[in-house]
Amino acid sequence: PFEPSKIQSYFIMVPPAPVLASSEPLRAAIPRSTQAVKDTLGGAGSPLLCKLQNVRTTAYCHDEADHIAYGHLSAMGKPLRFGSVRSAAADWSRYPPGTLFRISGQPGIIYQVDDYGSALVGTDTIDLYKPSRSLMNSWGVRHVDIEVIKWGSYHESMEIIKDRTRWPHVRRMFINLQNRLHQTASSPLQQSPANARAVML
Repeated sequence: PFEPSKIQSYFIMVPPAPVLASSEPLRAAIPRSTQAVKDTLGGAGSPLLCKLQNVRTTAYCHDEADHIAYGHLSAMGKPLRFGSVRSAAADWSRYPPGTLFRISGQPGIIYQVDDYGSALVGTDTIDLYKPSRSLMNSWGVRHVDIEVIKWGSYHESMEIIKDRTRWPHVRRMFINLQNRLHQTASSPLQQSPANARAVML
């Protein structure tokens, strides 16, 4: 039988709840490194804003040799975009499709992850789509600050690429996604946050 009088000590675990400040949302509450922020947010479709610093970015164009077979289409089968919303490629096991972000110093422009590339798998590098080689070359390689507006879905990542695993880089992403979702499912905090609020010893 449960005997509360015999409990000598206890502690309470409360999942971190970021405190929003009006001028700088979540900057004081969320870790600043790329991996730490992703581990904190962890899930798909999070509406939280966060500041990521020192993100390595490159640029690509639709008429590069490794993209010419796909033309103006992204890995999601939709036209690559370059306007107020622009296409970006990344490792989908790190930045899943649908992830929206802004680059510091580019007001009015939103990037959406809708593409991937073999050289990006296993890295945190984000490849930005440019409609011409001159724009691609002028961007080069830059480390920039990005603000994530919304995280995409890891489940959607797996659904899209499950039939493409004959390609080694896609197979690697798929395995990484399986591992990520398995770890999330097996974590007690992820399975039942309510049960983790009060743990008695």
